Amino acid sequence: MTFSLIICTYMRTQPLLNLLNSVNEQTLYPNEIIIVDGSANNDTKQQFNANPYKNLKYFKVEDNQRGLTKQRNFGIQKVSNASEIICFLDDDAVLENDYFEQLLKVYKVYPNALGVGGYITNEVIWKKSERPTSKKNFFYDGWERNEPLRFRVRHFFGLQPNTAPCILPEFSHGRSVSFLPPTSKIYQVEQFMGGVSSFKKDVFNTMSFSTYFEGYGLYEDADFTLRLSKKGELYVNTAARLSHYHDESGRPNKFKYGKMVARNGWYVWRVKYSNPSFKSKLKWNLTFIVLMKLRFLNVLTSKNKMEALTEGFGRFFGWLSLIFNKPKIER
Repeated sequence: MTFSLIICTYMRTQPLLNLLNSVNEQTLYPNEIIIVDGSANNDTKQQFNANPYKNLKYFKVEDNQRGLTKQRNFGIQKVSNASEIICFLDDDAVLENDYFEQLLKVYKVYPNALGVGGYITNEVIWKKSERPTSKKNFFYDGWERNEPLRFRVRHFFGLQPNTAPCILPEFSHGRSVSFLPPTSKIYQVEQFMGGVSSFKKDVFNTMSFSTYFEGYGLYEDADFTLRLSKKGELYVNTAARLSHYHDESGRPNKFKYGKMVARNGWYVWRVKYSNPSFKSKLKWNLTFIVLMKLRFLNVLTSKNKMEALTEGFGRFFGWLSLIFNKPKIER
């Protein structure tokens, strides 16, 4: 299949080069690689002059086109007409050498698939198990992993998710792709991460990434995939593997991040459920309060005390703003 790769980047020259070096080692190489650079300097551009890559097209965008969703939409407009699949990768990822081969084969196994997500391997430790060996572990499909504290606390209050990973509960606050085990299986889902994603090019004839998610764009991938899942099938292939290194450069300050958690989290919930029940509204707010308190508790338990405090206040003010100024949902 003819496929294009779009990488949106901002002030991450070395991580981007690490990613492109792993693309060079792929068993299937992209027919085109589109770099959309929103950096405030020319360091990345200069690196491409010294390190040319096959099929690469580089674009530097201006201030009014900067930000993850804007840069993605910009990149889509530059994709070749011959391309069948558009892949997106975060600029701080490194691929296993058959990543694209595994990703694209899903479109042959499931011809109705509109999108396929990849699988991050370096963030969670899983082990095979016939049954849960501890109440502190999460068990799924013959594997188990450590259950994060936030989910154990939610379980205590009866606020745990009641759906499979990557399927959004009616009160939101579900489990992400990191709760799918490394089985090498293909799972049907409603959402996956935009930084390890792919979509049929035809999808973008009628859809685009929402510009509501400005700048860093937290949860923009959830918004897009939840909207797309109403139109057709989405999958995650846990055999399409890569590592994600969460480079800190280019990230927003923690107060802004905390506000995004609140407001963007509310937004994607209402994208999926425009009219949730009273019980679901109550559970969304109670879950948010529990998670916010846990973040404030990190002031006492974590090394980055100021970051925890700043993000906690960002979450609080973002949540409070929902009373008076709810985001307008784009349909």
